[in-house]
Amino acid sequence: MRLILQEFLSLDGVAQGPGSPEEDTSDGFTRGGWLVPHLDEEFVRIVTGWLGEVDAFLFGRRTYVNFARDWPKMNDPDDPVATKLNGLPKYVASRSLTKADWEPTTILSGDAPAEVAALKRQPGRELQIHGSARLGASLLDAGLVDELRLMIAPAVVGSGRRLFPDSGAPAGLKLLSSETTPSGVTAQVYECAGLPDFGTYGAGGHS
Repeated sequence: MRLILQEFLSLDGVAQGPGSPEEDTSDGFTRGGWLVPHLDEEFVRIVTGWLGEVDAFLFGRRTYVNFARDWPKMNDPDDPVATKLNGLPKYVASRSLTKADWEPTTILSGDAPAEVAALKRQPGRELQIHGSARLGASLLDAGLVDELRLMIAPAVVGSGRRLFPDSGAPAGLKLLSSETTPSGVTAQVYECAGLPDFGTYGAGGHS
């Protein structure tokens, strides 16, 4: 399977609590819900389309707990997002979680990069990470992410958990597609391409 990292981000890279003020208040975060004013039909079309190739989901503990609390309540059979999230296999990388009631779920309690690498060797299309910024960043650092799909909202949150921390490893990306919704959210899809290139800008142009 290909590993896809899908994130909702603010313009300053915050991934925490996009859906409501109460979604994720860990570490004292009080600015949740910054994505909601920018949702529209085009946003839903893009995100639903990204789910077209998913065969399984991968979460960190915090995102899993929040999703497992909320998504089972959304049981409309005509909602393709809820149907896939509630019905497909789920994996949660956690050394502290001992029980996972959101079926079907498997807890990955060992070395996360090694266990995810083993999952990638299984047959299938896409293993998608939703949210789970810390897990996503660690797997990006480990070179396991094949593609990034980012929905970037026109909002500067100013604080909160970020997908790309200051201590993160460098990564080169190749832009595959980019489009903007009527509400101003930019949907960007990148292929991971090893290390970034670096250069020097001189008087004669790029070199």
